Amino acid sequence: MGELILIRHGETEWSRSGRHTSYTDLPLTPFGERQALALTPLLADRRIAFTLVSPSTRARRTAELAGLAAPRITPELHEWDYGGYEGVTTDEIHRARPGWNLWTDGVAPGPEAHPGETPAEVGARADRVLAGVAREAGRDGDIALVAHSHFLRVLTARYLRLTPAEGTLFQLATGTVSRLGTEHGRPVITAWNVTLPESLFPQGAPEGPERG
Repeated sequence: MGELILIRHGETEWSRSGRHTSYTDLPLTPFGERQALALTPLLADRRIAFTLVSPSTRARRTAELAGLAAPRITPELHEWDYGGYEGVTTDEIHRARPGWNLWTDGVAPGPEAHPGETPAEVGARADRVLAGVAREAGRDGDIALVAHSHFLRVLTARYLRLTPAEGTLFQLATGTVSRLGTEHGRPVITAWNVTLPESLFPQGAPEGPERG
């Protein structure tokens, strides 16, 4: 196996305004679609064996526009379940809960279908994804994961043998490519938050069945 390519989906209205977005299924903004299209040249020289993608519209549309063929919908790539903090910004949470930190404190309980996850629970989910990837080690090429900021940050921490909470160290912007690999047999980050300059972004995106 080559490297693990991490792709955060393009911009949505809530990612632009800083609202926590896990299960709310928002489309990409027009700028988010341009971000996704701009991923294509960043992936052009990679041999990608297969792609795993979160079930969310924003992730699936990003994979489509980035030219990733036949992605496998993978439920365990969904974003951290924010429970009662869905749609709420960090500043708003701090007004009621000063000093709150997602990475150590987790979230407030949410509705029955989305009760929220602790950092340890997200870490366990990331471990399951990484174990599945490891079973594909004999394949020739990279494996791409198209997913979400906080989940991919936890996954990166676990890949590097850190605690889930140490995902706080890896800020991850929308519409970017990052890569995890090895050096002398040890896990390392080989690229992080790579994107084209905005001046080189495509000026439009094609219509598609998942466009918001």
